[in-house]
Amino acid sequence: MVASIIESDVPARLDRLPWSGWHLRIIVALGTSWILDGLEVTLVGSLSGILQSKDGLSLSDEAVTGTATAYLLGAVIGALFFGRLTDRHGRRRLFLVTLATYSLATLCSGFAVNLPMFLACRFVTGLGIGGEYAAINSAVDELVPSKVRGTVDLIVNATFWAGAIIGSFAALLLMAGHGIPLSLGWRFAFGIGGALGMAVLLLRLAVPESPRWLMLRGREAESNQVMAQIEQKVAASGGQISSQPADKLRIRPRDHTPWGEIFRNMLGPNRQRSILGLVLMAGQAFFFNAVFFTFGLIAKSYYHVPDTRLPLELLPFTIGSFLGPVLLGTLFDRIGRKPMITASYGISGVLLLVVAILFSQGSLQLTGMKVCFAIIFFVASSAASAAYLTVSEIFPLEIRAIAIAIFYSLGTAIGGVGAPLLFGILISHGRVQVAWGYALGAALLIGGAICELFLGVEAAGRSLESVSKPLQAE
Repeated sequence: MVASIIESDVPARLDRLPWSGWHLRIIVALGTSWILDGLEVTLVGSLSGILQSKDGLSLSDEAVTGTATAYLLGAVIGALFFGRLTDRHGRRRLFLVTLATYSLATLCSGFAVNLPMFLACRFVTGLGIGGEYAAINSAVDELVPSKVRGTVDLIVNATFWAGAIIGSFAALLLMAGHGIPLSLGWRFAFGIGGALGMAVLLLRLAVPESPRWLMLRGREAESNQVMAQIEQKVAASGGQISSQPADKLRIRPRDHTPWGEIFRNMLGPNRQRSILGLVLMAGQAFFFNAVFFTFGLIAKSYYHVPDTRLPLELLPFTIGSFLGPVLLGTLFDRIGRKPMITASYGISGVLLLVVAILFSQGSLQLTGMKVCFAIIFFVASSAASAAYLTVSEIFPLEIRAIAIAIFYSLGTAIGGVGAPLLFGILISHGRVQVAWGYALGAALLIGGAICELFLGVEAAGRSLESVSKPLQAE
């Protein structure tokens, strides 16, 4: 283990860089992972009717929602497993491994011949996408200048919804026939995700290792070399880089952070931040997983929408969810994290409670239901993206990836894994029961707003190291 103290100006040099074409290329290579996740969620939701038919796998309502749970369970385990490896072995190595895992498992999903095989493929696909959450969010936040970190992070996470839009249209075209039988169309739909994953893998080969992570591991020369290459590329794309000396950070490098120290930090000095991360993650996970994995069943059961039209029913949600972070993202840097996160969670929760009341009374027709959810998702998608941004910012550099993994996993386990199964049961029992499910989601979102109001950390425009001092700092 390395014991000597080093002084590094790498964090300050990264934060003072102007936004450039190089940053945009890196974000495209990394952020496309959310496109793939959005594609996955929407495809499964859109194809639920076909998967229940003889052209699919003849699945029951419970089996369809069970495949969603298998995917989310895999994501929980994958986030924890790959998150730990990301902090220990580097951002770059792991975001290549996790994407390869996702791509292969998605391709295999299209070849499933029965429920056990399909469940296994969905679980392994979840492993890969869970690992992506830890590796990608940590890499993005460590490479993006502090003054635009909030905007960029929200837009990157919003690409989930770009994938959802692609998934809706892809499912619609494949289910509409056009020479492809339904028995093959749903299989080709999964092939799209696998093929996109392989293409993105090639783009990621050009993404460097995080200089911040290299600094922590005592690889000072390599960290400075990567930093110099980044500055050269930013300058070549027209960015003006300051020649003034940057502030230095004193670090005692080591090869890893022990589990005991990780949990002592989270449950000790950062206990309130841990509560905040858990509440924000659980609230958004329950809402989005419950609605997106099950709205196809609601449209079919209560509004008698045919299977081939189910992909269209999710389209208004995806468009609203994509536009929300894109249009509101800059406010998280200009106005600040605390007021924007509090407002986005609170407004989403109140609007969802209104929908629950109207739905229980039978007052919402399908069009009204879609309009209401499109508005809610416009706001709630910013809240969900901000949850990942919050967890990435408020914990020390050494444990950033595993912190994201832990709170993503706990939030998904508490608020996400059981949500599709719960709604699968509620849908079969009637409107009032479904409305109670929506009310539970509303309570979790409002709880997130209250928690952010009292425990939130204002990180807008601040360096990661000032928001949370590294454990190895001297």
